[in-house]
Amino acid sequence: MNKIFATSILTTMAFSVFAQSVVDEIVWVVGDEAILLSDVEEQRLRSQYEGSAPIGDPYCTIPEMLATQKLFLDQAALDSISADDKQVQQQVDQRISYLESQIGSKDRLEAYFGKKMDKIRDELTEMVRNQIVVQQVQKKIVGDIKPTPSEIRRFYNQIPKDSLPDIPEQVEIQIISIQPRIRQEAIDKVKNRLHEFQDRIEKGESSFSTLASLYSEDLGSARQGGELGFMGKGQLVPEYAEVAFALKDPKRVSRIVKSDFGYHIIQLIERKDDKVNTRHILLKPACSLADRDSAKQAADSIANAIRKEKLTFEQAVTLYSTDKGTNNSQGVLTNPRTGDVRFQTREVAPEIASIVSSMNIGEISRTFVMKNNNGDEIYSIIKLRNRIPAHKANMTEDFQLLKQMYIAKKTEEKTNAWIVEKQKSVYVLINDKWRNCNFQYPGWIKDNSDNKK
Repeated sequence: MNKIFATSILTTMAFSVFAQSVVDEIVWVVGDEAILLSDVEEQRLRSQYEGSAPIGDPYCTIPEMLATQKLFLDQAALDSISADDKQVQQQVDQRISYLESQIGSKDRLEAYFGKKMDKIRDELTEMVRNQIVVQQVQKKIVGDIKPTPSEIRRFYNQIPKDSLPDIPEQVEIQIISIQPRIRQEAIDKVKNRLHEFQDRIEKGESSFSTLASLYSEDLGSARQGGELGFMGKGQLVPEYAEVAFALKDPKRVSRIVKSDFGYHIIQLIERKDDKVNTRHILLKPACSLADRDSAKQAADSIANAIRKEKLTFEQAVTLYSTDKGTNNSQGVLTNPRTGDVRFQTREVAPEIASIVSSMNIGEISRTFVMKNNNGDEIYSIIKLRNRIPAHKANMTEDFQLLKQMYIAKKTEEKTNAWIVEKQKSVYVLINDKWRNCNFQYPGWIKDNSDNKK
């Protein structure tokens, strides 16, 4: 979970504490559900904090937003749509674990919210459950929109040319990465250290959590004494999961486990259904300066061979690159945000951005150092495969973007039509003081007899 989303949870729940001190009143009723003044205040404060305050009067826009959510929840009840308990708990466990890592501990989290963990978990569970249910209802309403190329072309032709989005400069990049060799003596040194930790823990000389705090190279969990929180098998790397789920005795320490991140020892804290909460200590073998120099020289040699046309970049990827993520795509980087092979310069790693900005199409870069997803230093060279200048969106260059725009438009149209129709069948009562608004969906206001039944 990213930091922005964690902050959103923190502020939402913190504002909930503040909003509960408001002298409450019912401002709307939608179906069997009431919208309280405290609900509105909580959302208003959160929006201000996040810099996403709604356009217009918040005491009009926010109740309508909350009422719309309740329409989806009402439909979910009619259609017997519910959130999977395991999915809900998995997300709740992830979020609580992350919140604890951000604030520092369970005790600090309770102090921050002014309530016990059980209450925090209950509130977060309701929030997550509603989010999942609303998403399922929306997906059912919209269905599977699969536009044809001709539909997208018609959509494109209907957009006034001065209203087409401006597309910043984009680049397509291929990469070859060489990871320095790790010598066996460095691996043995790490294993010996972990064996020493095992002995100290099992003899009672040190606690696992103390050693994790002092020595683990997983800095995020080290702050929590190595604790990861409840996780399912799919949330853990396979090598770690296999050992963690086999542990039975919380007093014992696992064997040494090798993963892409390094070498671990693991301790079981608690098992709950199909999840385990474990501690671990991670150590990474050190790479010698000589092996770093060797990796750099290898990357330099590969780049020179490509420049002299002794082999193609694609052949070099297959023969030499140690990056598993790009080996099957001839080294072409994929934008995780769009799924496309194009990036705006700000979307690539800073090390790549600083180099690619001055490159020509087809040029091979100098060797540079960057870190992979595991935090290991690697030596890389890149090829600028293509550079697309800034332009207005068009069918030739931006088909995927226009497809996304078309799907978004159809999704909004279907959702809005459903809301308008749904309003007709759901009881809505709006407090007189909250009725004088220019709502997005006018169907909230019915005649007095309808609202006062």
